[in-house]
Amino acid sequence: MLRKYGAYENGSPLTPGGMRAAAVKARQMNKKKAIGVENFVFLACFVAFFAAFGWKMGLMNMINTMINTAYSLLIETVFYLMAMCVIMGAISSLFTEFGIISLFNRLLYPLMRPVYDLPGAASVGIITTFLSDNPAVLTLADDKYFRSFFKRYQFPAITNLATAFGMGMIVCTYMLGLSGLGGGEHFGKAVLIGLLGAVIGSIVSTRLMIAFSAKQYGKDAWMPEHEEGVDQKKEQLRPIRAGNVANRFLSAILDGGKSGVRMGFEIIPGVLLICTLVLMMTNGMPGGGYTGAAYEGVALLPRLAGKIDFILKPLFGFSSPEAIGVPITALGAAGASLTMARQLVVTSLAGANDIAVFTAMCMCWSGYLSTHVSMMSTIGCTEMTGKALVSHTVGGLVAGITAHWLFVLVSLIL
Repeated sequence: MLRKYGAYENGSPLTPGGMRAAAVKARQMNKKKAIGVENFVFLACFVAFFAAFGWKMGLMNMINTMINTAYSLLIETVFYLMAMCVIMGAISSLFTEFGIISLFNRLLYPLMRPVYDLPGAASVGIITTFLSDNPAVLTLADDKYFRSFFKRYQFPAITNLATAFGMGMIVCTYMLGLSGLGGGEHFGKAVLIGLLGAVIGSIVSTRLMIAFSAKQYGKDAWMPEHEEGVDQKKEQLRPIRAGNVANRFLSAILDGGKSGVRMGFEIIPGVLLICTLVLMMTNGMPGGGYTGAAYEGVALLPRLAGKIDFILKPLFGFSSPEAIGVPITALGAAGASLTMARQLVVTSLAGANDIAVFTAMCMCWSGYLSTHVSMMSTIGCTEMTGKALVSHTVGGLVAGITAHWLFVLVSLIL
């Protein structure tokens, strides 16, 4: 019988049982009239959307930019993420095999439960994504022992929690390295405040997602991998592989690495499709005009943000209108937003307050529009994707606003 766990009926969405459950669900899809109003409305919107790009960029330039951007993302981003997933998958598997997840669950349960309403094991996802990127949590999520700590309503929220800390080490280090550029200001205090803002944003995002998923799944059901009668707060036995320590070590890293390869392949559609669209809406025309090269665009999102600068100024305290481009770019790619931040600092269009806001929002959002969809699909929670995006949008905004006003407060005191 198909249970409400969906693809997690028999573990991972890629298990035979998971695929059978997905097939049953597909056969139960709703049906509509073959020809109706929806056909024509969608066709009109589809043509109008791409006609707007074609009118601005030229039809062939638009098509070439779309293809070249997707190809560049595949080669430069997706394969990088896949390599990272393989390494982090091996590390995650070692953490499971040698009891680190159990240790973190025991030590951090009193903190994670009241703050995030998540088990202490979820803290491992914070560490792995902070040191790498959002998809690193997928290799943890694919581990049955890790999933056993979660109730069903808690599990979808790990995407929001992990994304809020994704690329954290890179963002903080890069922003700190901008000290001395432009006006010669040091950004140590700003980066620390931005980090705190990102933590607060992560709490807001995760808690909102928890509220949505609790309504969807209820608060009683556990993940299928959970053993009945297990108390997370008491000593329990944990599963290990057969063999001596060396055999367990080698088996763990190889199994984790294979899981990372699978995760890397699964994020390809979301990254290429969503990120290409976001980047084309964020980036503008290059100095020599459109050529059809990768990463060209129509700069629609920055122009829309400029229309509401009177709202953004009191919320974030940006030094210039151009500064809004950094968090907007971070929606699709945090790495690209860092380059933009450097240019603003060099040209004295951004100061310490901006760096605090940039750190908070770039870290909290860290390209979630380009990874959230594929990540939610990979963990078998596609039906909650919209709620996850809404929750994380709010969390990122709260992170930026918090960082700005914390910076103002600290500047008044110190």
